[in-house]
Amino acid sequence: MDALLELVRLEQPPWQMVLRGSAIYWFLLIVFRFLLRRDIGSLGVADLLFVVLIADASSNAMQGDYKTIGDGLVLILTLVTWNYLLDWASYRSPRVWRLLAPRPEPLVRHGQIMHRTLRRELITVEELMAKLREKGIEDLSRVRVARLEGDGQLSVLTYEP
Repeated sequence: MDALLELVRLEQPPWQMVLRGSAIYWFLLIVFRFLLRRDIGSLGVADLLFVVLIADASSNAMQGDYKTIGDGLVLILTLVTWNYLLDWASYRSPRVWRLLAPRPEPLVRHGQIMHRTLRRELITVEELMAKLREKGIEDLSRVRVARLEGDGQLSVLTYEP
């Protein structure tokens, strides 16, 4: 029984792990949101961040980089809490949602490729055309607007035949 209690006891103060987890979460959220590019069809930034941080925190807890499972659980709970609070705040407040979600970027307008946007998002014409073909569009002249959405998905509105 003592061995089991030893595994779940806390070696570091919980406030310190909450502070560390919060600082890393917010730093990486800012980096992912404002500095990294979106890829067509990729996970949302917050989703990717959450998965990476949970994997790392879980790994540390399982491998023993933390001395106890309890230390890892406090950090994981901190990350889960921040992720939930941001999802909740985004749902309740359009202002928070606009801050956290990148704006849709037009890639094609009226059949014309928006090369400036492609350069800014580091998307090649070949990548764009491949995604359009996946949506059943071979001819750019059919595209009224194609946008790279905040979650990395490509949305396409076509002219009616």
